[in-house]
Amino acid sequence: MLTDLRDALRQLRKAPGFTATAIITLALGIGATTAIFTLVHQVMLKSLPVSKPEELWRIGDKIRCCNWGGFAQGEDGNFSLFSWEAYNYFRSHTPEFSDLAALQAGNAQLGVRRAGAQAPVETRNGQYVSGNFFRTFGVQPWIGRLFSDADDKVGAPLVAVMSYRVWQQKYGADPSVVGSGFQIDGYAFTIIGVAPPGFYGAKLAGWGMPDIWIPTTSEKTLNPGVVTHLDRAQGNYLDLIGRVRPGTDPRQLEAKLRVELHEWLASHVSDMEPGEKALWQKQTLHIIPGGAGVASMRDEYQDGLKLLLIAAACVLLVACGNLANLMLARGLKDRAQISIRVAMGASRMRLVRKALVESVLLAVIGGALGIAVAVAGTRLILFLAVQVGGHDNYVPVSSTPSWPVLLFTLGLSVLTGVLFGVAPAWITSHADPAEALRGANRSVGGSRSWAQKSLVIGQAAMSLVLLSAAALLAQSLRNLEHQNFGFEHAERFVAWINPTLSTLKPEQMEPLYRQINDRLLSIPGVRSVTEATYAPMTGDSWNEGIRILGRPEPDPKEDTSAGWARVTPGFFDTIGAKVVLGRAITEDDTATTRHIAVVNQAFVNRFFKNQNPIGQHFGEDRLKYAGTFEIVGVIRDIRYMTWGYKEPIGPMFWVPEAQSVQYDDPNFTDGDRYSHFLYNIVLWAPGNPPALEEHVRRALSSVNADLVLNNVDPYTSVVNADFQQQDMIATLTSLFGALGLILSAVGLYGVMAYTVEQRTSEIGLRMALGANRSDMIRMVLRGSFWQIGLGLGIGIPLAILAGKLLKDQLFGVQPWNPIMLGGASALLLLAAVVASVVPARRAAGIEPMVALRNGS
Repeated sequence: MLTDLRDALRQLRKAPGFTATAIITLALGIGATTAIFTLVHQVMLKSLPVSKPEELWRIGDKIRCCNWGGFAQGEDGNFSLFSWEAYNYFRSHTPEFSDLAALQAGNAQLGVRRAGAQAPVETRNGQYVSGNFFRTFGVQPWIGRLFSDADDKVGAPLVAVMSYRVWQQKYGADPSVVGSGFQIDGYAFTIIGVAPPGFYGAKLAGWGMPDIWIPTTSEKTLNPGVVTHLDRAQGNYLDLIGRVRPGTDPRQLEAKLRVELHEWLASHVSDMEPGEKALWQKQTLHIIPGGAGVASMRDEYQDGLKLLLIAAACVLLVACGNLANLMLARGLKDRAQISIRVAMGASRMRLVRKALVESVLLAVIGGALGIAVAVAGTRLILFLAVQVGGHDNYVPVSSTPSWPVLLFTLGLSVLTGVLFGVAPAWITSHADPAEALRGANRSVGGSRSWAQKSLVIGQAAMSLVLLSAAALLAQSLRNLEHQNFGFEHAERFVAWINPTLSTLKPEQMEPLYRQINDRLLSIPGVRSVTEATYAPMTGDSWNEGIRILGRPEPDPKEDTSAGWARVTPGFFDTIGAKVVLGRAITEDDTATTRHIAVVNQAFVNRFFKNQNPIGQHFGEDRLKYAGTFEIVGVIRDIRYMTWGYKEPIGPMFWVPEAQSVQYDDPNFTDGDRYSHFLYNIVLWAPGNPPALEEHVRRALSSVNADLVLNNVDPYTSVVNADFQQQDMIATLTSLFGALGLILSAVGLYGVMAYTVEQRTSEIGLRMALGANRSDMIRMVLRGSFWQIGLGLGIGIPLAILAGKLLKDQLFGVQPWNPIMLGGASALLLLAAVVASVVPARRAAGIEPMVALRNGS
């Protein structure tokens, strides 16, 4: 074997062009596949960096974010988020868990500043967790200590744990941070410890990864005098993950937890709404392995990653076809030498082994270089996939390949070398010794020629599938980005603020927004300004059940939900939304006038079909509140949510910032008060005024120095970021399609060039008998197009099938779109022409006498 390896290295050094072509081809194919597998491993297969992840189980099998009110959950009644009270009930009644931890399903934006520092308040991602959170996962502190149960008591000293990443990047790994005081949302906290490197929490997501952890009960201190999550039995906002004791049967544990869920729900029947009383006994839950934590990113990206892995595998197959063709062509070129070896007694298995060693060596070298391609490719994918949140957005996914990925690459390389080296090795080993006497420039046997041509045909078919899929996905992305959203985002900007990070109270917000608007309107180029709880397609969603005045309580199974937002006057004009009936919210809608609402067309179609909605009354969640709001206007449907683009736009309503509702239920009253914190400022500034963010920052600071501005983004960028996953898939599929096309063209060029070389004598004879150069060009092109034609014949049905498999990824384009398929076919034919021109010109340039003399 060592002798074969040395011979293979010597042969590769003697043919640098062949070696470089084969290695680069394989590096691209293996690198593309490894890049995708790197992400598949980290996002879909990897466990949390914690102790004994196999002992962890999660209560709930759905990914829900971030708050779910009520005693019934989902259309299927499947509980996956839980309240603080429910968590404590499970924890105290389920000894099968040695520890059961709770973590906030979303994240809490925190205003953080070191005590005594004069620097502006920084926005950090926080997460509420139970006191036993770190203990449950077996995590040890890097320095200091982590939470205990005593830290998670109402009234306990305010403490926090910092992530290693923030401690190192922001504070230079300064040990004095531990024990120091920090102002968090205006309250004095002590940093008691730093989490270990690599620990990012128990949830992997593409945004909002925690910088700081704080105990769940801290919410009471940060929100004095109001009803918090801790006080609402139906306020579901926690994911639960526990460590089970050895020997626990998961099926029995799941059955017991379902009983406990029903026991807890039964204790709150008197607190339930009428619809919940009819549904609570149908509620259920499931438990799933929790070693990967709350796999939000896996849930979001798994379909896209599977698609990309298949596309990368197709590129690898095309690259492997090139390797097989190169090995076959090289072997056939050396068939005279092989024939002599056979004539001298060399066994065919010895020749096969020698060729396989060379093939595997090429594949391993290509795989080693493919790792560099994979690192670059992974970085590109991460850039495309996690743009949301800005350049500071942290996602704990590394482009550096891990040991499992390196082993995957090695195994893939060896497998590639064996699978696509054995056939050429077997064919070339069956050389006839008589060929050594006949000369080397005779035409090869039909079976060998067919082997080469079959590979080209397969490459062409695979390339067509990739190109067609890329065209479909690219058109789908264009359709998504240029659909009618119902509002204008061009020349608009979104300023992201968080007034809750200051000491401002809800009652102060309406006059504060008036001052903000006055200052922002003084910025040159700003035409209009408005605020909203959340603007269209900014990623948030507030929903309530609707009750109509004069109608009975709806059936529990009836969908009465509607989204809603609180806005300032001029909102619809600023975003370019059209009023189709009645009026918009104006300055006349004040705290002393009747409570009004503006609804969208979907709201009218759901609740007032074939009726005039103007003057109708509705309310939220309870029948006694059905007369709260009077409808004064209808807006053309606006695409508000950042998901469900294939679904019709849902009902939505808007209410004025200036108006408040006094409910007789403190939960409703507190919800109404805190809805007056508006998080988005939309500016209409035609012409893209220079230094707009700097101007906005100065204006806000002049109004209130504690008001935290995160950043100002062009609204078009905000909308496009909503399609980042589709953009990633379309971009990478297009790259894979282009790579497959280039590799197929290289493969076709190699086969045609080799064919011309082997048929030199035949071409010389034809030209000696009267054929002209044009005839030779046509002959070569005919052979090329014949192979591509067969590839198209196979590839078109496969491309249609691939389109049907992609239908869930497509928007506004049919899976069998003839224009997309025709364009991909035309591109493949063009590549075939380019790849065939040089061999065809070479054939036309053959001198008959020289060819006949060399072939004799």
